[in-house]
Amino acid sequence: MDDEKRDFVSIDDLGNEEILGLFRLADAYDEDLRAWASQCTGSILATLFFEPSTRTRLSFESAMQRLGGSIISANDGEVMSAAKGESLADTVRVVGGRYADIIVLRHPHEGAARVASRFADVPVINGGDGAHEHPTQTLCDLYTLWKEKGRIDGIEVLLAGDLKYSRTVHSLAYALARFGASLVCVPFPGLEIPKSVLERMQRDWGADVTRGEFSDISGLTPGKDAVYVTPHKPHQESLFTQITPPAREKIDAIYMTRLQKERLERDLDSKDYPSIDSEFLKETRFRDTRVMHPLPRVDEISYDLDQDPRAIYFRQAALGVPIRMALLAFLLGVVKLDAPLPERSSRPVYRSDAGINCANPACVTNGEGHRYLAPEFTILRDSPPLLRCVYCDLEVSPSLVGHVASKKLHRGNAAEAKRILPERRVYFEDEGQADSAGFGTGATS
Repeated sequence: MDDEKRDFVSIDDLGNEEILGLFRLADAYDEDLRAWASQCTGSILATLFFEPSTRTRLSFESAMQRLGGSIISANDGEVMSAAKGESLADTVRVVGGRYADIIVLRHPHEGAARVASRFADVPVINGGDGAHEHPTQTLCDLYTLWKEKGRIDGIEVLLAGDLKYSRTVHSLAYALARFGASLVCVPFPGLEIPKSVLERMQRDWGADVTRGEFSDISGLTPGKDAVYVTPHKPHQESLFTQITPPAREKIDAIYMTRLQKERLERDLDSKDYPSIDSEFLKETRFRDTRVMHPLPRVDEISYDLDQDPRAIYFRQAALGVPIRMALLAFLLGVVKLDAPLPERSSRPVYRSDAGINCANPACVTNGEGHRYLAPEFTILRDSPPLLRCVYCDLEVSPSLVGHVASKKLHRGNAAEAKRILPERRVYFEDEGQADSAGFGTGATS
């Protein structure tokens, strides 16, 4: 293995060419899954699942065994050492010491996989962190689309159902935007795709994000609002532009999601939650549409659709094995990809125990990580300041900026604030927080 380990915490940890290289490697594995049992002999995979899992855990364990490796598992958070108060940082230090050569982690706190990657000496793979990301499911989804459609750029994918809490949707949306696909986001009312996800697609990949009426596909949602994400367009003055979109003449894939009841913050009347059946797909525009689902399904896809060749969700699940074989072999250093490394972000990072905290209650910094993690943000914009949590990606706009040495305080959009070097800044939500940190009772400019 190279001296610098590679982790897979976010879909951003792989470049587009690396992803395509993994697809080609997965194709080779898939030709005969039994032919690779000597490739990772002696390697041990640890699956640490603090939340329930069937497909992700079993597909990783199957992938490792098909490569000739072994598995150790801890898959019940209630009986793991975390129940005794052990931190995630200590757990992965131990497991990544001599126990295992690579770790797959699922955890309820957003950003937990990022924490694990920093403390473990072995590669860490994110098997899902709260409602944040599920990058290996995204690899599987992209691989399925690539095999079905022959490409990813230029295709049009409709995302439907629970777009707020479905981590698979968030990771997939980022990846599709990167590859130049178009998205139509049709949520169940109250479960809209987070604004932060849309802002990131616009800011990081230049996507054109527009909102419009969605009434040309009846029965998919009781609401009419839709968000359209189109690649390679100039930035808009604001996030949303009101439009009346043309009828969608062709949709390459519909990606359905179940209602994430375990993450709901309040009761939601879901009796009209959308569902797809054979009757729905009779429209001409769906002749070549593929129906996908990360599974498990509840009632959002009728069983009468299972025999339709356009329904590919079980094939999608099956392809999780060869693509995870490819990912494991790559991260363990067994295979090399003829592809450039992804570009590292050049944006400055703000770290401080004083000042602003992440406002996301599900962020790992507000959960078990509060004992040993300082808030950490990427600085997206200097004036007015805009920060993104390194762990959960929530974006915040501090109203005040202080100088760590002089304790002088400035409004976030003041010229004086912008002149402070990033390493000398302290960001605050309000004057009360600044006053508590000894930066005075009001902004000086």
